[in-house]
Amino acid sequence: MVEPARLDRSMAPRSPLDPLPRIGARGASAPTDFAALVASETPAVVKGLFDDWVALAAGRHSPGRLNTYLAGMDRGLPVPVMEAPARARGRFAYRTDLREFTFTKRQAPLRDTLARIEGLIGRGDVPTLAIQMLPLADALPDFVRQNPMPLLPADVGPKLWLGGAVKTQTHNDRDHNLACVIAGRRRFLLFPPDQVANLYIGPLDNPPPLSLVDPEDPDFDRFPRFREALAAARVAMLDPGDAIFIPRYWWHHVASLDPYNAMVNYWWGDAAIGVEKPNNVFLAALLALRDLPPGERAYWRAMFDTHVFGDPELSAAHIPEALRGALGAMRPDARVAFRRQLTAAFRT
Repeated sequence: MVEPARLDRSMAPRSPLDPLPRIGARGASAPTDFAALVASETPAVVKGLFDDWVALAAGRHSPGRLNTYLAGMDRGLPVPVMEAPARARGRFAYRTDLREFTFTKRQAPLRDTLARIEGLIGRGDVPTLAIQMLPLADALPDFVRQNPMPLLPADVGPKLWLGGAVKTQTHNDRDHNLACVIAGRRRFLLFPPDQVANLYIGPLDNPPPLSLVDPEDPDFDRFPRFREALAAARVAMLDPGDAIFIPRYWWHHVASLDPYNAMVNYWWGDAAIGVEKPNNVFLAALLALRDLPPGERAYWRAMFDTHVFGDPELSAAHIPEALRGALGAMRPDARVAFRRQLTAAFRT
Protein backbone atom coordinates (compact mmCIF):
# COMPACT_ATOMS: atom_id res chain seq x y z
CA MET A 1 0.00 0.00 0.00
CA VAL A 2 1.10 3.57 -0.61
CA GLU A 3 2.17 5.24 2.63
CA PRO A 4 -0.04 8.34 3.10
CA ALA A 5 0.94 11.38 5.06
CA ARG A 6 0.12 11.42 8.75
CA LEU A 7 -3.29 12.80 9.59
CA ASP A 8 -3.72 16.54 10.18
CA ARG A 9 -5.24 16.84 13.67
CA SER A 10 -6.74 20.21 12.77
CA MET A 11 -9.14 18.52 10.32
CA ALA A 12 -11.61 17.54 13.07
CA PRO A 13 -13.88 20.44 14.12
CA ARG A 14 -14.59 21.21 17.74
CA SER A 15 -17.88 20.01 19.19
CA PRO A 16 -20.33 21.67 21.60
CA LEU A 17 -19.87 18.53 23.71
CA ASP A 18 -16.22 19.29 24.42
CA PRO A 19 -16.91 21.51 27.49
CA LEU A 20 -18.80 18.74 29.31
CA PRO A 21 -17.20 17.27 32.46
CA ARG A 22 -14.36 14.87 31.66
CA ILE A 23 -14.18 11.25 32.73
CA GLY A 24 -11.25 10.75 35.08
CA ALA A 25 -8.08 8.95 34.02
CA ARG A 26 -6.24 6.32 36.02
CA GLY A 27 -3.77 3.48 35.68
CA ALA A 28 -4.82 -0.16 36.02
CA SER A 29 -1.86 -2.21 34.87
CA ALA A 30 -2.17 -4.83 37.65
CA PRO A 31 -5.01 -7.39 37.75
CA THR A 32 -6.06 -6.24 41.22
CA ASP A 33 -6.26 -2.62 40.08
CA PHE A 34 -8.31 -3.57 37.04
CA ALA A 35 -10.63 -5.77 39.11
CA ALA A 36 -11.21 -2.85 41.48
CA LEU A 37 -12.00 -0.61 38.51
CA VAL A 38 -14.59 -3.06 37.18
CA ALA A 39 -16.12 -3.49 40.64
CA SER A 40 -16.49 0.28 41.00
CA GLU A 41 -19.01 0.32 38.09
CA THR A 42 -17.64 3.75 37.21
CA PRO A 43 -16.37 4.75 33.74
CA ALA A 44 -12.69 5.58 33.57
CA VAL A 45 -10.04 6.42 31.00
CA VAL A 46 -7.12 4.00 31.47
CA LYS A 47 -3.57 5.03 30.63
CA GLY A 48 -0.61 2.80 29.80
CA LEU A 49 -2.63 -0.37 29.42
CA PHE A 50 -1.29 -1.53 26.04
CA ASP A 51 1.78 0.59 25.33
CA ASP A 52 3.74 -2.42 24.06
CA TRP A 53 1.27 -3.37 21.33
CA VAL A 54 2.70 -3.74 17.84
CA ALA A 55 -0.63 -2.50 16.47
CA LEU A 56 -0.42 0.69 18.52
CA ALA A 57 3.03 1.51 17.14
CA ALA A 58 1.73 0.99 13.62
CA GLY A 59 -1.38 3.07 14.25
CA ARG A 60 0.60 5.93 15.72
CA HIS A 61 2.83 5.96 12.64
CA SER A 62 0.18 6.24 9.91
CA PRO A 63 -2.94 4.67 8.41
CA GLY A 64 -0.85 2.98 5.73
CA ARG A 65 1.44 1.36 8.28
CA LEU A 66 -1.46 -0.06 10.30
CA ASN A 67 -3.27 -1.26 7.18
CA THR A 68 -0.12 -3.02 5.99
CA TYR A 69 0.29 -4.65 9.39
CA LEU A 70 -3.29 -5.93 9.40
CA ALA A 71 -3.25 -7.06 5.77
CA GLY A 72 -0.10 -9.08 6.45
CA MET A 73 -2.07 -11.27 8.86
CA ASP A 74 -5.10 -11.70 6.57
CA ARG A 75 -6.28 -15.30 6.24
CA GLY A 76 -8.85 -14.58 3.58
CA LEU A 77 -11.98 -14.60 5.72
CA PRO A 78 -14.62 -11.96 4.81
CA VAL A 79 -15.05 -9.17 7.33
CA PRO A 80 -18.16 -7.26 8.46
CA VAL A 81 -18.37 -3.91 6.71
CA MET A 82 -20.81 -1.05 7.32
CA GLU A 83 -21.23 1.86 4.94
CA ALA A 84 -23.27 5.06 5.12
CA PRO A 85 -23.76 7.43 2.18
CA ALA A 86 -22.17 10.87 2.19
CA ARG A 87 -25.48 12.52 3.09
CA ALA A 88 -25.47 10.70 6.46
CA ARG A 89 -22.38 12.72 7.47
CA GLY A 90 -20.89 9.72 9.19
CA ARG A 91 -23.88 9.13 11.47
CA PHE A 92 -24.70 5.47 11.99
CA ALA A 93 -28.27 5.94 13.20
CA TYR A 94 -31.91 5.32 12.32
CA ARG A 95 -33.53 6.48 9.13
CA THR A 96 -36.54 8.74 9.51
CA ASP A 97 -39.08 5.89 9.73
CA LEU A 98 -37.04 4.05 12.43
CA ARG A 99 -37.46 0.79 10.49
CA GLU A 100 -34.02 0.81 8.90
CA PHE A 101 -30.61 2.31 9.60
CA THR A 102 -28.60 4.93 7.71
CA PHE A 103 -25.96 2.32 6.95
CA THR A 104 -25.82 -0.98 5.10
CA LYS A 105 -24.08 -4.17 6.23
CA ARG A 106 -22.21 -6.68 4.15
CA GLN A 107 -19.25 -9.07 4.16
CA ALA A 108 -16.18 -8.11 2.13
CA PRO A 109 -12.49 -9.04 1.76
CA LEU A 110 -10.23 -7.43 4.39
CA ARG A 111 -7.50 -6.21 2.04
CA ASP A 112 -9.94 -4.60 -0.38
CA THR A 113 -11.80 -2.88 2.45
CA LEU A 114 -8.61 -1.54 4.04
CA ALA A 115 -7.49 -0.17 0.69
CA ARG A 116 -10.84 1.53 0.10
CA ILE A 117 -10.90 3.08 3.58
CA GLU A 118 -7.39 4.41 3.03
CA GLY A 119 -8.33 5.76 -0.38
CA LEU A 120 -11.19 7.83 1.10
CA ILE A 121 -8.90 9.75 3.49
CA GLY A 122 -8.98 13.47 2.81
CA ARG A 123 -11.69 13.31 0.14
CA GLY A 124 -14.91 15.28 0.47
CA ASP A 125 -18.48 14.17 -0.10
CA VAL A 126 -17.68 10.46 0.12
CA PRO A 127 -19.39 7.59 1.95
CA THR A 128 -18.32 6.59 5.44
CA LEU A 129 -16.90 3.08 5.44
CA ALA A 130 -15.95 0.99 8.46
CA ILE A 131 -14.98 -2.51 9.50
CA GLN A 132 -17.10 -3.11 12.59
CA MET A 133 -16.90 -5.73 15.33
CA LEU A 134 -14.42 -8.02 13.54
CA PRO A 135 -13.61 -11.03 15.81
CA LEU A 136 -9.81 -10.95 15.71
CA ALA A 137 -9.35 -14.41 17.23
CA ASP A 138 -11.05 -15.88 14.16
CA ALA A 139 -9.99 -13.51 11.39
CA LEU A 140 -6.50 -12.44 12.52
CA PRO A 141 -5.30 -14.80 15.27
CA ASP A 142 -1.74 -13.49 14.95
CA PHE A 143 -3.04 -10.10 16.08
CA VAL A 144 -4.24 -11.60 19.35
CA ARG A 145 -0.86 -13.23 20.00
CA GLN A 146 1.10 -10.07 19.19
CA ASN A 147 -1.19 -7.69 21.07
CA PRO A 148 -2.20 -9.43 24.32
CA MET A 149 -4.57 -8.17 27.02
CA PRO A 150 -3.52 -10.14 30.11
CA LEU A 151 -5.98 -8.39 32.43
CA LEU A 152 -8.94 -10.24 30.90
CA PRO A 153 -9.69 -13.98 30.67
CA ALA A 154 -8.29 -15.71 27.60
CA ASP A 155 -11.78 -16.49 26.31
CA VAL A 156 -12.64 -12.76 26.09
CA GLY A 157 -11.75 -12.14 22.46
CA PRO A 158 -10.92 -8.72 21.00
CA LYS A 159 -12.88 -7.09 18.20
CA LEU A 160 -11.61 -4.58 15.65
CA TRP A 161 -13.33 -1.33 14.65
CA LEU A 162 -11.60 0.53 11.80
CA GLY A 163 -12.78 3.13 9.34
CA GLY A 164 -13.60 6.73 8.63
CA ALA A 165 -15.18 9.46 10.76
CA VAL A 166 -18.06 7.36 12.09
CA LYS A 167 -20.50 8.71 14.66
CA THR A 168 -22.26 5.81 16.38
CA GLN A 169 -25.59 6.86 17.87
CA THR A 170 -26.13 6.59 21.63
CA HIS A 171 -26.67 2.98 22.73
CA ASN A 172 -25.60 0.67 25.53
CA ASP A 173 -24.14 -2.81 25.96
CA ARG A 174 -25.15 -5.70 28.21
CA ASP A 175 -21.47 -6.40 28.81
CA HIS A 176 -18.64 -4.45 30.32
CA ASN A 177 -16.61 -2.76 27.59
CA LEU A 178 -12.89 -2.05 27.45
CA ALA A 179 -12.11 -0.02 24.31
CA CYS A 180 -8.47 0.55 23.28
CA VAL A 181 -7.71 3.25 20.67
CA ILE A 182 -4.85 2.37 18.32
CA ALA A 183 -5.28 5.04 15.61
CA GLY A 184 -7.06 8.38 15.36
CA ARG A 185 -8.93 10.13 18.14
CA ARG A 186 -12.30 9.19 19.56
CA ARG A 187 -14.77 11.01 21.74
CA PHE A 188 -16.93 8.97 24.09
CA LEU A 189 -20.04 10.69 25.43
CA LEU A 190 -21.45 8.73 28.37
CA PHE A 191 -24.79 8.84 30.17
CA PRO A 192 -25.60 6.92 33.37
CA PRO A 193 -28.07 4.01 32.99
CA ASP A 194 -30.81 5.95 34.80
CA GLN A 195 -30.97 8.51 31.98
CA VAL A 196 -32.88 6.12 29.71
CA ALA A 197 -36.11 8.16 29.88
CA ASN A 198 -34.24 11.29 28.77
CA LEU A 199 -32.45 9.72 25.81
CA TYR A 200 -35.51 8.89 23.65
CA ILE A 201 -34.41 5.34 22.83
CA GLY A 202 -35.82 3.73 19.69
CA PRO A 203 -37.64 0.42 19.19
CA LEU A 204 -36.40 -2.51 21.26
CA ASP A 205 -37.24 -4.96 18.49
CA ASN A 206 -34.82 -3.32 16.03
CA PRO A 207 -31.54 -3.98 17.82
CA PRO A 208 -29.44 -2.36 18.92
CA PRO A 209 -31.91 0.23 20.23
CA LEU A 210 -30.45 3.69 19.60
CA SER A 211 -31.22 7.16 20.87
CA LEU A 212 -33.11 9.31 18.38
CA VAL A 213 -31.24 12.45 19.48
CA ASP A 214 -28.18 13.78 17.69
CA PRO A 215 -26.18 14.90 20.74
CA GLU A 216 -24.04 17.27 18.67
CA ASP A 217 -27.11 19.10 17.35
CA PRO A 218 -30.03 18.21 19.64
CA ASP A 219 -33.56 19.26 18.76
CA PHE A 220 -34.74 20.36 22.20
CA ASP A 221 -38.22 21.21 20.91
CA ARG A 222 -38.70 17.59 19.90
CA PHE A 223 -36.60 16.07 22.71
CA PRO A 224 -36.87 18.46 25.69
CA ARG A 225 -35.80 15.91 28.32
CA PHE A 226 -32.44 15.52 26.59
CA ARG A 227 -31.31 18.64 28.48
CA GLU A 228 -31.49 16.55 31.65
CA ALA A 229 -29.45 13.80 30.01
CA LEU A 230 -26.75 16.29 29.02
CA ALA A 231 -26.66 17.62 32.57
CA ALA A 232 -25.71 14.11 33.73
CA ALA A 233 -23.34 13.37 30.84
CA ARG A 234 -19.58 12.98 30.88
CA VAL A 235 -17.11 13.01 28.02
CA ALA A 236 -13.76 11.35 27.34
CA MET A 237 -11.32 12.36 24.62
CA LEU A 238 -9.08 9.43 23.69
CA ASP A 239 -5.81 9.50 21.77
CA PRO A 240 -3.98 6.44 20.44
CA GLY A 241 -2.72 4.50 23.45
CA ASP A 242 -5.72 5.45 25.62
CA ALA A 243 -8.39 3.00 26.74
CA ILE A 244 -11.78 3.50 28.33
CA PHE A 245 -13.69 1.21 30.65
CA ILE A 246 -17.47 1.47 30.22
CA PRO A 247 -19.53 -0.51 32.75
CA ARG A 248 -22.42 -2.48 31.35
CA TYR A 249 -25.64 -0.55 30.65
CA TRP A 250 -23.96 2.89 30.51
CA TRP A 251 -25.27 4.69 27.43
CA HIS A 252 -22.56 5.97 25.09
CA HIS A 253 -22.22 7.92 21.86
CA VAL A 254 -18.90 7.35 20.07
CA ALA A 255 -17.44 9.74 17.51
CA SER A 256 -14.32 8.98 15.49
CA LEU A 257 -12.73 12.40 15.11
CA ASP A 258 -10.18 11.78 12.35
CA PRO A 259 -10.55 10.58 8.75
CA TYR A 260 -8.98 7.27 9.79
CA ASN A 261 -9.56 5.57 13.14
CA ALA A 262 -8.96 2.15 14.65
CA MET A 263 -9.95 0.65 17.97
CA VAL A 264 -9.91 -2.77 19.61
CA ASN A 265 -12.52 -3.55 22.24
CA TYR A 266 -13.36 -6.36 24.65
CA TRP A 267 -16.84 -7.27 25.92
CA TRP A 268 -17.36 -9.53 28.91
CA GLY A 269 -19.66 -10.19 31.84
CA ASP A 270 -23.03 -11.08 30.27
CA ALA A 271 -22.83 -14.78 31.09
CA ALA A 272 -26.40 -15.40 32.31
CA ILE A 273 -28.72 -17.49 30.15
CA GLY A 274 -32.41 -18.32 29.92
CA VAL A 275 -34.62 -17.18 32.77
CA GLU A 276 -31.64 -15.68 34.60
CA LYS A 277 -30.75 -13.31 31.78
CA PRO A 278 -31.89 -9.82 32.88
CA ASN A 279 -32.98 -8.75 29.42
CA ASN A 280 -35.19 -11.83 29.08
CA VAL A 281 -36.79 -11.05 32.44
CA PHE A 282 -37.30 -7.44 31.38
CA LEU A 283 -39.05 -8.48 28.17
CA ALA A 284 -41.22 -10.94 30.12
CA ALA A 285 -42.18 -8.12 32.49
CA LEU A 286 -43.25 -5.98 29.52
CA LEU A 287 -45.51 -8.83 28.44
CA ALA A 288 -46.89 -9.68 31.88
CA LEU A 289 -47.05 -6.42 33.83
CA ARG A 290 -47.20 -3.32 31.66
CA ASP A 291 -50.87 -3.63 30.63
CA LEU A 292 -52.27 -4.65 34.00
CA PRO A 293 -54.82 -2.42 35.77
CA PRO A 294 -53.25 0.41 37.81
CA GLY A 295 -53.82 -1.29 41.15
CA GLU A 296 -52.12 -4.50 40.05
CA ARG A 297 -49.23 -2.56 38.54
CA ALA A 298 -48.80 -0.77 41.88
CA TYR A 299 -48.72 -4.13 43.66
CA TRP A 300 -45.96 -5.50 41.42
CA ARG A 301 -44.00 -2.25 41.62
CA ALA A 302 -44.02 -2.61 45.41
CA MET A 303 -43.01 -6.27 45.18
CA PHE A 304 -40.07 -5.46 42.91
CA ASP A 305 -39.00 -2.48 45.00
CA THR A 306 -39.13 -4.55 48.18
CA HIS A 307 -37.78 -7.94 47.15
CA VAL A 308 -35.74 -7.32 44.01
CA PHE A 309 -34.27 -3.84 44.40
CA GLY A 310 -34.60 -3.41 48.17
CA ASP A 311 -32.39 -4.56 51.03
CA PRO A 312 -32.99 -8.33 51.49
CA GLU A 313 -32.03 -8.10 55.15
CA LEU A 314 -34.91 -5.69 55.72
CA SER A 315 -37.49 -7.36 53.50
CA ALA A 316 -36.99 -10.89 54.87
CA ALA A 317 -35.46 -10.34 58.32
CA HIS A 318 -38.65 -11.49 60.01
CA ILE A 319 -38.48 -14.92 58.34
CA PRO A 320 -36.15 -17.59 59.76
CA GLU A 321 -33.17 -17.91 57.44
CA ALA A 322 -33.86 -21.58 56.71
CA LEU A 323 -37.38 -20.71 55.49
CA ARG A 324 -36.64 -17.71 53.28
CA GLY A 325 -36.49 -19.71 50.05
CA ALA A 326 -36.17 -17.43 47.04
CA LEU A 327 -36.12 -14.39 49.34
CA GLY A 328 -32.86 -15.53 50.91
CA ALA A 329 -29.41 -16.61 49.80
CA MET A 330 -30.02 -19.77 47.80
CA ARG A 331 -27.62 -22.70 47.83
CA PRO A 332 -26.44 -23.82 44.37
CA ASP A 333 -28.76 -26.85 44.35
CA ALA A 334 -31.74 -24.73 45.38
CA ARG A 335 -30.90 -22.23 42.66
CA VAL A 336 -30.85 -25.02 40.06
CA ALA A 337 -34.23 -26.30 41.24
CA PHE A 338 -35.70 -22.78 41.18
CA ARG A 339 -34.39 -22.24 37.63
CA ARG A 340 -35.99 -25.53 36.50
CA GLN A 341 -39.29 -24.50 38.04
CA LEU A 342 -39.28 -21.17 36.19
CA THR A 343 -38.14 -22.73 32.92
CA ALA A 344 -41.04 -25.19 33.08
CA ALA A 345 -43.47 -22.37 33.82
CA PHE A 346 -42.27 -20.37 30.79
CA ARG A 347 -42.81 -23.36 28.51
CA THR A 348 -46.55 -23.43 29.20
